Amino acid sequence: MAAPAPQHREFLGMPAVYASRQMNDLLDLAGRVARSGASVLIQGESGCGKELVARAIHHLSLRCHKPWVDISCGALPEHLMESELFGYEKGAFSGADSAKPGLFELAHGGTLFLDEIGELDPRMQVKLLRVLDGAPYYRLGGTRKVQVDVRIVAATNAELEIAASQGRFRKDLYHRLSQITLRVPPLRERLDDIPALAGYFLHCQDPSASLSGDTILSLCRYPWPGNVRELRNVVTRAAIFAGGGVITSKCLNLPPSPVDSISTPRSDSLDGIERHTILRVLEQSNGHRQRAADTLGISRRTLSRKLKLYRIDQDANPPGAHSLETCTHGSQATGKTA
Repeated sequence: MAAPAPQHREFLGMPAVYASRQMNDLLDLAGRVARSGASVLIQGESGCGKELVARAIHHLSLRCHKPWVDISCGALPEHLMESELFGYEKGAFSGADSAKPGLFELAHGGTLFLDEIGELDPRMQVKLLRVLDGAPYYRLGGTRKVQVDVRIVAATNAELEIAASQGRFRKDLYHRLSQITLRVPPLRERLDDIPALAGYFLHCQDPSASLSGDTILSLCRYPWPGNVRELRNVVTRAAIFAGGGVITSKCLNLPPSPVDSISTPRSDSLDGIERHTILRVLEQSNGHRQRAADTLGISRRTLSRKLKLYRIDQDANPPGAHSLETCTHGSQATGKTA
């Protein structure tokens, strides 16, 4: 049976390239959800495409001509998150030389996308819940209440339902956010998407290059702990070092299988899987924490917190630097395509 033809769409400037039935069905469902006014919680592993689905919901909704505003709840310190979301008046604090509207005001009539919602501070969870319930709020230092009409779409790579049951996230906020829950499957469960995405990323980097059959097989056999972000990095790097022509599997420099490098966790718990994934990505990045955070799709602050949580030595530099010599030699042998 022939492979499904890749689909190319664009949502708010973000390209959507897919060929799998899973993603086709998910985007169809996102289109139906978009026409409702419900809050949406998008769950899935880091780098699997949660923001793409969020943008699709806004693009396909009746609010599509109104603002789209997004923020990562793990990117800012606690003391800055409140002023970003709700704004402040002149003189509210040192350095507040003029009034500034918050993201809720900027998104009025449209959609506010809260990425990494599981990282939100408990105190901010309380204030966010009140606003989601329709209560007006004050800017920091303000005396006039602000009323907004905003649709909330949130995303997380954590199991918020479990976090809520364990007291690590407010149950009432979880239920308010998850009026509709969408799950984005990881790349390893969407094998038809791998050749489509790899071909797209390669064309973006070098339209003259192509992937050999063994390269595509290698890509499909790899588990992609960093999902689409990791695939993009691997293909882009291979295209740069190969210098055109047919890219062979040697040019990918994929790390060893997790079974061969780091022992697979015996526990099937989410914490065990997460710890294993962090260790594997740290090994891939040779201990470079910012690069590992980018691959995992989380902030460096979040990665540091998880390293402390799992008692992983942050100063360790895991082995695993892969030589580029085979790739550069291989590119000289293959040459340019006509």
